[in-house]
Amino acid sequence: MLRLAPVLTLAMMLGPVAAGLLGTLLPAAGYVPVLGGTAVSLEPLRMFLTQPGIGMSAALSLSTGLVATFGAFAAVVVFTAAFEGTRFFRALRRLLSPLMAVPHAAAAFGLAFLIAPSGFAMRLLSPWATGFQRPPDLLIVGDPLGLTMTLGLMAKEIPFLFLMLVAALPQADALRSRRVAASLGYAPVAAWLTTVLPRVYPQIRLPVFAVLAYATSVVDVALILGPTTPPPLAVRLAAWMNDPDLSQRFMASAGAMTQLGLSLFAILLWVCGERLAAKLGRLWIESGRRSAAEELSAALSGAAMVMLAGAMLAGLALLALWSIAGPWRFPDALPHHLTLRAWTMHAHAAEDAIITTVAVALPVVVVAITLALACLENETRDGLTVRHRSLPLLYLPLIVPQIAFVFGLQVLFLTAGLHDTLFAVALGHMVFVLPYVFLALSDPWRAIDPRYGHIAGALGASPTRTFWRVRLPLARKAVATAAALGFAVSVAQYLPTLLIGGGRISTVTTEAVALAAGGNRQLVGIYALLQMLLPFAAFLLAAAVPGIAHRHRAENEATA
Repeated sequence: MLRLAPVLTLAMMLGPVAAGLLGTLLPAAGYVPVLGGTAVSLEPLRMFLTQPGIGMSAALSLSTGLVATFGAFAAVVVFTAAFEGTRFFRALRRLLSPLMAVPHAAAAFGLAFLIAPSGFAMRLLSPWATGFQRPPDLLIVGDPLGLTMTLGLMAKEIPFLFLMLVAALPQADALRSRRVAASLGYAPVAAWLTTVLPRVYPQIRLPVFAVLAYATSVVDVALILGPTTPPPLAVRLAAWMNDPDLSQRFMASAGAMTQLGLSLFAILLWVCGERLAAKLGRLWIESGRRSAAEELSAALSGAAMVMLAGAMLAGLALLALWSIAGPWRFPDALPHHLTLRAWTMHAHAAEDAIITTVAVALPVVVVAITLALACLENETRDGLTVRHRSLPLLYLPLIVPQIAFVFGLQVLFLTAGLHDTLFAVALGHMVFVLPYVFLALSDPWRAIDPRYGHIAGALGASPTRTFWRVRLPLARKAVATAAALGFAVSVAQYLPTLLIGGGRISTVTTEAVALAAGGNRQLVGIYALLQMLLPFAAFLLAAAVPGIAHRHRAENEATA
């Protein structure tokens, strides 16, 4: 049974993607008999291409995705090159680690509350700098170029890319490489870019592709921070997919396949950029230069990282403040008084959303952890490991845009009679939770010294007993952390919940994003804060589990 775990895991990750793409491709080709499409046709594509402003929407998705990914990548790389090994680097690492668990929608709401014309930043400046008595007529949130949306995506993706880079550094022997380069006269930033980056980049390449695919097809952040005339392509597709007119599904499917092509084109452009950067890097090395604008690089990257992290933290604090704010008129810097009235008024609805969120996330996490542990234990018993070329299979559900295959899953669930159910939504979440859980758990599990298992076997323990009594306790902290990460990923899912649930499954994320178009900041603050607190609670519990389990085991041994 254990040997079937890898096959089942890949089927759970890749099967829905393949089936969803097929379920999207058929309507895109005009063939869905139950909706009246009985012949293959290019009419859905023609309808899609004739929509007003569709070229602008596609260009907006491509440009914001590329700029946000490049900005986050550049900030992380240059900051690491300038500050690795310093106290500042370690402090920012501790600061950014918990921010990775913050859902994209919560971070976007926080940024909107901070920089909007009536936001907290303008309130602080108005009494003494601007003199505004009413919010200025500025289009900051929802600007036509998507600059605020790009900034929000950068701020949210920096913690992820930073932690991926930090995790890859030990394998690049960064400290010794920098010392060797320094002995040859290279300045710190130039030494890191010359000796460390070429070895560490291949290890973070797939995470970068995942960020790029997400940024070019994001829906929830675009609804909160993005422009509306026209909106990004993925937002328009989601609206068409939820249109009561079922004939819109054909055009939406054609658009979803176009979105897939757009994201793949963005990745192709990135690969071309990689080759160009490699050629320029070789020319720079051959030129004999030993520095790379050291002071300017350090200043700009340090300022960018601190400002974006500070903006996220300030935005999250504003979510909490708005949820308990009484009357708060512009340009007052703080609310007139604090009150729990909004919480008491909406407690029942919020409770229902929390219960639904947890009811979906917990079974998904349990199944994902079980499958990941079964795969890793099978590797251990057979003495095998997943090779580097197999990693794209793990990242495939993260690289393929959600909008490109989730709609196909919706069609398949409708056909199977599973639509609008918690079970269907949980299966949709599994596609995204399982890769994160496996990637978070695989390295700590493989780092366990195999001699512990050999000793247990020499003492007569069976492989199953060795797993439960030796390897699993050693990996207890990693398992708890992976479970918390999987829970956070499930909580943050917006598009799969919306489409597969048919709008009838309400989680804290779907409720928060649905409130984006309204003007009730107290209510938005409540749901966005809940969306943030649920993952934090999971990580706090994960941090406490190893200690509790250790004390429980010590008490049992003492009484035995």
